[in-house]
Amino acid sequence: MNYEAASDKLRMSETAILIQNVSKCFRRYQRPVDRLKELLLPGKARAQEFWALQNISIEILKGHTLGIVGRNGSGKSTLLQIIAGTLQPTTGQVSVQGRVSALLELGSGFNPEFTGRQNVFFNGRLLGLTQQEIEDKFEQILAFSEIADFIDQPVKTYSSGMFVRLAFAVAINTNPDILVVDEALSVGDEAFQRKCYGRIQDIQDRGGTVLFVSHSATTVSEFCDSAILLDHGELLLKGTAKLVISKYHNLIYAPLDRVEAVRQEIRELNQFSDLSQEAQDSSLITETSQVFEEIIQQSEEEIYIPNLVPKSTISYVSHGAKIENPYLTTLEGRVVNVLVRRKTYIYTYTVQFSESAYTVSFGMLIKTVTGLSLGGASSHQPQQSIDCIKAGAIVQVKFTFQCLLQPGVYFLNAGVVAVKGDRPVFLDRQVDVAMFRVQPQPDLIATGDVDFLIEPTVEIIQPVGPAEKL
Repeated sequence: MNYEAASDKLRMSETAILIQNVSKCFRRYQRPVDRLKELLLPGKARAQEFWALQNISIEILKGHTLGIVGRNGSGKSTLLQIIAGTLQPTTGQVSVQGRVSALLELGSGFNPEFTGRQNVFFNGRLLGLTQQEIEDKFEQILAFSEIADFIDQPVKTYSSGMFVRLAFAVAINTNPDILVVDEALSVGDEAFQRKCYGRIQDIQDRGGTVLFVSHSATTVSEFCDSAILLDHGELLLKGTAKLVISKYHNLIYAPLDRVEAVRQEIRELNQFSDLSQEAQDSSLITETSQVFEEIIQQSEEEIYIPNLVPKSTISYVSHGAKIENPYLTTLEGRVVNVLVRRKTYIYTYTVQFSESAYTVSFGMLIKTVTGLSLGGASSHQPQQSIDCIKAGAIVQVKFTFQCLLQPGVYFLNAGVVAVKGDRPVFLDRQVDVAMFRVQPQPDLIATGDVDFLIEPTVEIIQPVGPAEKL
């Protein structure tokens, strides 16, 4: 075996999914009869070609969780169906290593005339399980679905919630090497959704590969190691989940006359092999950590580190307003960016209005380094927004908050919303416009990102023995 062949074999052993130059074309007919005419008279094409995917190339390593985002019609579902094997690409190659369980359209393989029990066995075989494996897992599937009383009823009598529970229970209990999820968890009640996410985390923990489609920025940031952005069948960007989500939002909120320009800007961004903006932030965090540790030993109060400034700031297209000069202060007005837990601070920024705006409100959001949204606030309730702000006005916005965060680095967003036409739009939005640290404390008992001011109480209850009574 030569060196290149050995390298390819090693690479494939670490690769779960390899997609090379994949395109998918659908033929669309204006009338059903045109399809028949084309078959009978092959010399004349009567169909319009629609390319749902164009030259997509991705390598997904084993144990990796990839988020897939994009606007409706961008090709997300088509790509997942090709990976799952339910569609064949028009051109290109797809190599998948391991058992795939796909939650594309939950229950799409169910026969409505069959009972729930019959569908469990039927779908289990479709997913590659033997009859004995399904029998061994049946009670586990039944317990997860929580519909034991209806398992022997035809699924056409099920409610949508029962249908979803059974379909997910079957797919998730096949112990897949690769799990493909296409917005399937947007249905069902909250308790069931949490159980589903918990099972997905189990697959991640045991080294499974997950492909996750969701419009929820928080979900993608929390679950995914990286992400890709599809638009009109084109792979615009691949990078960290935080970067891709930010650019996705930049695209969907762009005005129509700026969409193509935004698409081009996204194409030109650094890819995986380059140092992305978020990677620069991580580098900055590492660099300032050393300075921070030296300074913090000398002070237990809030401090300001001049170079603690984000490099991952993303600005939305302005619509007559511009956010400027964001900063944090103490209640006394001292500018700081290294905070003390459980103390109160003020987040301030100014907004310059170049056009008059109506039904205006302002917002802020605090996020983790990975882009997970922790919480924020709007300046006004929807029915109490500012009726009108005239062109030329300068508005100062202040949000007072208690720092109930654990030691670490956090990022701030700022936004201005107004009503244009009949819908609210961002006049300006700045993602990762500022960053701050929370000082470490050696005696912490709180865990996680948020400090819930928990006061634990422990009481040892022990019966008094005969010897202790004497």
